[in-house]
Amino acid sequence: MIAWHRRVRTDWKVGDQVEIRSFAEISATLDEDGALEGLPFMPEMARYCGGRFTVAKLAHKACDTIDSYQNRRMADAVHLDLRCGGEAHGGCQAGCLLYWKAAWLKPVDARLGETNARPPGPAHSAADLATLQRATQLPSREDGGPRYRCQATELRRATTPLSCWELGQYVEDLASGNVRWRDFIRAVAIEIYNKLQQRLKVGRPYPSVRGRALGKAPADQLKLRPGEVVEVRSKAEIMATLGADQKNRGLWFDAEMLRHCGRRFRVLRRVERLIDERTGKMIGLRNDCIILDGAACTGLTCRNRLFCPRGIHAFWREAWLRRV
Repeated sequence: MIAWHRRVRTDWKVGDQVEIRSFAEISATLDEDGALEGLPFMPEMARYCGGRFTVAKLAHKACDTIDSYQNRRMADAVHLDLRCGGEAHGGCQAGCLLYWKAAWLKPVDARLGETNARPPGPAHSAADLATLQRATQLPSREDGGPRYRCQATELRRATTPLSCWELGQYVEDLASGNVRWRDFIRAVAIEIYNKLQQRLKVGRPYPSVRGRALGKAPADQLKLRPGEVVEVRSKAEIMATLGADQKNRGLWFDAEMLRHCGRRFRVLRRVERLIDERTGKMIGLRNDCIILDGAACTGLTCRNRLFCPRGIHAFWREAWLRRV
């Protein structure tokens, strides 16, 4: 493929309608690695070519979960409400929210009576996807196991550093509709408090998580299946399952997950394998790990990476849930 790209500056907002360009049009923007400005266009995305969708978030930044755990700037991209199925990446079950470059999309003019009803185009042949498929593979590990390349593993290459003190990003958060004013004011107040608390070394950050498990972390065996309804246990109950490292059998409970305590969700799936973003290796999970539908990260209490729109699924131990 020969890369071609004309800079597209988008002022799209949450709720705008867009149409994903044809596979041929998108292919013309990609380099030999099947990427545009470091961001891969993955085989899992081809099925949506020609379809019309709604902008879910302006993807102008993303939290770096590979190295710094801070936000980084992403140029000319949005999130649609579409997640990766992992079919071309060894069946990875992380379900990451896909990034769409503006060059891969075109606006739909609602004034002309356009709707969001157009389905994606026909499936592409194996020959059409061959180059993209090859681009998902990295040189094998020393033990011969496969290594994968995806939007998550290439995130740092597709982004640039972004200081939390660059105030323009927060203007974009509000102007695009990514964040509501009410949530913005509350989240900023919490972030200011946490920075003062960290500097003065007085009190504890908010919200705070403190593991209270004595001895080995408990493990509930609910054997949850997709479609079941569960309730997230209370903060006190969950803290009793965590060690001093804030983990239950190696799985971190993030303070951002506390907002879901007491709420009910439907089980989306059990996670048994996912790609390590740092190495590209496929990891098999030995212990229970659950994804809940609608319980993704909101970015509202993520320290040093406020308002990240990436919407990463939270991973839950069964010990943190109860069957309804």
